[in-house]
Amino acid sequence: MSVAFSETGRAEFERLLTRYPDGKAVILPALHLAQKEFGYVSDEAIVYIAGLVGTSPAEIEGIATFYTMYNRKPVGKYHVQICRNISCSLLGAEHLIEHVSKKLGVRPGETTPDGKFTLAKVECLGSCGTAPVMQVNDEYHENLTVESIDRILDNLP
Repeated sequence: MSVAFSETGRAEFERLLTRYPDGKAVILPALHLAQKEFGYVSDEAIVYIAGLVGTSPAEIEGIATFYTMYNRKPVGKYHVQICRNISCSLLGAEHLIEHVSKKLGVRPGETTPDGKFTLAKVECLGSCGTAPVMQVNDEYHENLTVESIDRILDNLP
């Protein structure tokens, strides 16, 4: 199976190329574009991007797996990421992860059978001053409690 950007995606990629001095500099935004277009960064997308920027799939794979913001497998409609780094952990993140896991009926790294939620533990969301923190898709939720998490998740369509 091969993948390719849509016409709009290809135009966006071409626009990105004008902003960076060489092809390798566009790898991170190209991975973001692939994730936006395909829902996640598949092996096929890695080969495709490598061809576009003129490098090896191994180099793209190394970058895609280094950064936690790139999903290497499909995620649910709502990607629930809970930080467990030091500030969040000291303020109860492990308890919150356990609560969300029970609420959704999945362990971290799993997706609910209906495809609505994927739960992930992450190392740092960069919001230590407002810990504990959770990211749902692109939206941050800070100073979390069990009650605030329940309210957030229950209000998602």
